[in-house]
Order: sequence, then structure tokens, then C-alpha cells
Amino acid sequence: MVYKHEPSSEQIKQDKLYREMGLTDEEYERVEKILGRLPNYTETGLFSVMWSEHCSYKNSKPVLKRFPTKGERVLQGPGEGAGVVDIGHGQAVVFKIESHNHPSAVEPYHGAGTGVGGILRDVFSMGAKPVAVLNSLRFGELDNERTKYLFREVVAGIAGYGNVVGVPTVGGEIQFDPSYEGNPLVNAMAVGLIEHDQLQKGVAHGLGNTVMYVGAPTGRDGIHGATFASEEFSDSHEDVALQVGYPEIGKRLMEACLELVQSDALVGIQDMGAAGLTSSSAEMASKAGTGIEMNLDLVPQSEENMSAYEMMLSESQERMLLVVKQGREEEIIDLFEKHDLHAVAVGRVTDDKHLRLVHQGNVVADVPVDALAEDAPVYHKPSSEPAYYHEFQKMENYVPVVEDIQETLIQLLKQPTIASKQWVYEQFDSYAQSNTVVGPGSNAAVIRVEGTNKGIALTTDCNSRYLYLDPEMGGKIAVAEAARNIVCSGGTPLAVTDGLNFGSPDKPEIFWQLEKAVDGISKACLGLGTPVIGGNVSLYNETKGEAIYPTPIIGMVGLVEDLDHVTTQDFKNPGDLIYLLGETKDEFGGSELQKLLEGRIFGKAPQLDLAVEQKYQQQVLQAIQQGYIQSAHDAAEGGLGVAIAECLMNAVSLGAEITVNGNLVSALFSESQSRFILSVKEEHKEEFERLVDAKLIGRVTEEPVLQVSFEEDIVIRVEVDKLRKAWKGAIPWLLK
Repeated sequence: MVYKHEPSSEQIKQDKLYREMGLTDEEYERVEKILGRLPNYTETGLFSVMWSEHCSYKNSKPVLKRFPTKGERVLQGPGEGAGVVDIGHGQAVVFKIESHNHPSAVEPYHGAGTGVGGILRDVFSMGAKPVAVLNSLRFGELDNERTKYLFREVVAGIAGYGNVVGVPTVGGEIQFDPSYEGNPLVNAMAVGLIEHDQLQKGVAHGLGNTVMYVGAPTGRDGIHGATFASEEFSDSHEDVALQVGYPEIGKRLMEACLELVQSDALVGIQDMGAAGLTSSSAEMASKAGTGIEMNLDLVPQSEENMSAYEMMLSESQERMLLVVKQGREEEIIDLFEKHDLHAVAVGRVTDDKHLRLVHQGNVVADVPVDALAEDAPVYHKPSSEPAYYHEFQKMENYVPVVEDIQETLIQLLKQPTIASKQWVYEQFDSYAQSNTVVGPGSNAAVIRVEGTNKGIALTTDCNSRYLYLDPEMGGKIAVAEAARNIVCSGGTPLAVTDGLNFGSPDKPEIFWQLEKAVDGISKACLGLGTPVIGGNVSLYNETKGEAIYPTPIIGMVGLVEDLDHVTTQDFKNPGDLIYLLGETKDEFGGSELQKLLEGRIFGKAPQLDLAVEQKYQQQVLQAIQQGYIQSAHDAAEGGLGVAIAECLMNAVSLGAEITVNGNLVSALFSESQSRFILSVKEEHKEEFERLVDAKLIGRVTEEPVLQVSFEEDIVIRVEVDKLRKAWKGAIPWLLK
């Protein structure tokens, strides 16, 4: 059925047009009941975006309540633009992770760029100066042109936005697996610093105060973006008008907003993210217990004849909504004009808890703000254990046989998930702002807290193969590995932001994965003292009915008390002793070796004991803080063999000799958890061994050769340069 103009309320109901917008029959009836009448086209649009999973978390809210969100350092937990954690001396770190998966699958350059722009706005809307961006990316295998195209363009999009806006991209992680073939994941994390008394909230307080629109004009791009992100991805989405990022405007907007937060004229500020003007206005009013009336004729527009529906649902980028004290609008207009940006009064705060929209002299929407925001429907989805999980748990333990140990190590170093990501990060300006102490390529990034001798350590982590095999155990491991990376860099883990990327919650097996993963993350966060201070949920990551692996990305921030404690993974001096902390078992489920040899993963995930993990992390951190450790690295994908090789990759002309025992394949390639490779000066041997329960396995050598002995035999003797070429060359070679 084709309508020349917007369909009438009666037509929307009769032809069930609300379904195309994403509302179910039950939800539409609920809207009718709330309003006591039939909603018009614009109102139906408002409810459809605000009640999408992307905005309301209607399917995931009951599960998210399980996260531990409080802690003595937490100043702001979930519910605002970003979470805030105290780092002492009146300073705080502000951070959050967001996904931009579906847009990046359609338009990878702009999808990734607007992901970075959106997460930066979440951070500076809190009043914080962004100091770092990280990412976490997932793609299919690099064996086909489409995946190579997506990979190249996503990386270029992240660089294109971050480099122009002048915030350093300092770290991240990338994994490749067939499960992401049709549905790549692009998660961006932004981190900012703030003085406690500068903290802003997204609230519309004060009857009669002015609602102001600032930033770029509104166009027809990204309409229904929130709904698009809340359904399974398919080829029919190729014609969605996606939002485009403008980093030059984004930079000016960031600078203007950081100046604005110094003004006492500002009452509230929020990014126009998913669902644009609708979500920012409804959420700011709902949080404050007020209402908002807006005249849409005043909204700056980049296209002609836009309807109220289009303006309210547009996701044009680089826009913020402000509430300012009545009578002080000119100051705000002048401030933004200085940065060559629009600042326009478009409405006022009311006391009736309604969002009222006027367009061309008519009231085109009048709906309760709480109904749009706080009181959106919540669903308790059915959950059931998948058959595959039951089968994997029953399997005999898989311990592979390897004929050629040295060749296997070289092959593992060439796996794209393990291989050097230098091709990626050399496209980023990782040293913008001049406060990057450790950039990409070590355990975690470290940023100096300006004007102090403190640093913040930053990482993103998640091994989704473990999560597929066992979502609860995999969830624990994701948090533990993030914390291990922070500790290896000399930091104390503080808190977590999570990006929960899963398939369709309408499938009981997928919902079970989500529940179990959240349980695992929660247990690890409690055990390691890292509360969850916010995050993002991205569901419906499926193509043709096939879901991605469950991928809850953990973004973690730690505090480096003294920059002298900063530690990297590279071996430092010939003669240093090499220790292994932690127990190695026959654990190959979900491992790189299993995937290399079998072409698939199965069995049990590695196990994790949180008490052991915490004990070892504390020992390592204490030894670092006392100056006994030269280098620290965790044994992760690929096991000990890969971890030792990684410690040599950037170490200038050094080698290592180590001796292993037990089962040779397990000793070198098992992915047992809670393990650290530590190097220590000979003179600190005794003090170190008193503090840390580690086992001496070898030493750093002057000859740039890796030699591994097993019992009486040398099983690996290879020039580090040969390993380096395999590791560094893998991704560029695959992309050719």
C-alpha cells in the first residue's frame, strides 16, 4: 500500500504499519492505552525507536541488573552518558564502550567513524576531556574480498575520525573467526579525565529553562538507526540511509562543549545518539521528572521539507541537546558561534512530564516522557541450555599431537588473531595530545594524567571462542584477562565497561548465552573488585539465522600510582631471568592450536579459579611496584610458546633460552589461565622469589635466537628474526 502523505492514525492501526517500524501488536495496543487514543504517525515513530532494544534494553534489562555496579571509587554507575571512577586528588576517569556493528557491515568507513564520534560525545557530555580511544573488532577470516574490504574500511574509518578529532587511538584488540563473516563487530571505547566538580548530567531541570540544539544541522540520515540495530542483519538493509561522521565538526563541538561545561548557565547536556532528538529530549526530561516542549520549525535542517517524524528520528551526527538557564541563551549562542557552530533555542522545560512537539503551528506529538523512557516494556525471555553445550561438556579432554613443534609455533604466529596488528595501529595517531606513555602493541595502553606522575592503564579484551564453549567460564576469563593486562602494565584494575554483542534474544539458547556470560562477568568483577560502571548491549547480531559467537567485550581501566611502575611485555636485558607464574594444564578447548589443527573448536573451555587469579595478580603488581620486574606479559592465545615469542618481537636483538617439562605440547601451546611470563634481573632473584610463587624457566640471551629445551632435547631453535617476519608479515600478506 502506498501513501502519498503520512498515513492517518486509523491507517496505521488498520494496516498494522507500526510493525514496519518495529512495534509488536501488543506494544502498539499498550501505546494506545497510554495515550487513551490512537497515536499519529510521528508518535508511533517516537515509541518505536524508544522501545527498540537498542534504546530501551527491553530484553536485556533483567539480566543487566545482575552486574555489581557499586564500589568505593564509583562516582557514576550505569544510567548516564558514561561511567565515572575516582582516581584520587579530586580527579576522575570517565569511560564507556559502544558498538556500531550493523552500520559498519553496510558502510564500514562511516559506520566505524560514527561509532568513534558517538562514544566521544558520550564522554565529553559528562564534562570530561577525552584522552584516549580504544577499539575491539571482529571479522570473518581474511580469505575473501568482502572481509578484507570490511577490515580495511573499518580501520580507515576509526583512523579517519580519531586522527582528525585529535584524540589518540591507543589500543584495542582484533580477532578473526568465521562466525563474524556476515556480521562484523565494531566496538569503540572512549576514555576521558575530569575534576570531580566539573561532572555534568543529562537532565532537563528547571521549569521555563531553555532547551537548546547545538552542533551540525539535522538531515534524513540514520532515520530508524536504533530499530535497524535491534533486528537481524540482512541484505535488505543495503539501502538504509546511514549516518555520516564529520570529524572536523566533531572536534569543534568537543572543544565548544568542554568550554561550555565551565559555565553555570548550563543545566543539563546529552548527546543526540541513537534515536537522535527523541531519546535526548525524552531521557533528559524523564530523568529530571519534567517535560519538554519543542518547536521543530526552529531545528537547524540540512534538507528541505523535513517532517516532524524525520527530524525526531534522524541520527545525523555531531549534535547535542542542552538545557540552559532561562535568559542566558545569548551567552551559549556566542560561545558556539566562536567555534563556528549552530546554537539555537528550540524549546523549554515544562512541568507536565510530556514531550510536546509543535511543527508548522500544529501539535504533532504529545506523549508522556516516562512512557517513552523509564517505563518502556521489559521482557523476561525464555532461556534454555543449547544441545551443543551439553555435548561439549561430555567430551573427553582433547590433547592434540604435534609432529613439528617449531613449525607449529611459526604457524600460530601467522594466525591473524595472534599476528602483529601493526598494519592496523600504524594508521592511528596514537600519540596525539602527547600524554601516551605506552601505545598499541603491549599488554595495555598507558596515558599520563596531565600535571601528575600518575597514569591510567586501558585495555579491551574478550576471547569469544571460550564464551561459545562455556559462556559463564568465558565471561570470567574475559574480565580476568583484562585485569591481567592492566596488572602487567603496572596498574591496579579499577572498573569495567562492557559491550555485550550477542545473537537474537528471541532464541532461548542465545538468551541462555547472555545470562551465563553476565553471570561469569559478574562473579569475576566481584572477585577482582572491578564494578561494572556502564556499557552497551548489541543483540540480533545474526546473518541468515546464524548467530555470532557470544562476544561480551570487556573495557577496563586501571590506575598506575606512579609512572615509574609502567611495565611492558618486551624482554629488556641479556642475562635477565625468565619466570612462569601459574599452572599449565592440558587445556585446548577453543584454543588457537585446536582451530589450526582441526579447523573448528569444541570441548571444554579452560578453567579459571578467581581466588588463584587474584592472588597472582596481587603478587605481580606488588613485585612491579617494588621494582623487581623488568617485563611482564600474560600467556593468552597460543599459550606459552607464543607469549615468549611476543616478548621478543620488539626487544632489540635479544633472544631467550627456556626449558619446559610435562607434556611438551601442553607446556608450549595450552591456553591455561592465570599465567604470567615475567623477567627479573639476577640481582633481584631472591626478593622476587620471596614475593611471587613463580618458577624459573630460563633467561634472556644476547644471541637473537629462541631456544626451547624439553628434558635433554632442544625442540625449538629459531632466529627471532624468522619468528618476527612470520608474525609481522601475516596480516599484510593476507590483505595483498
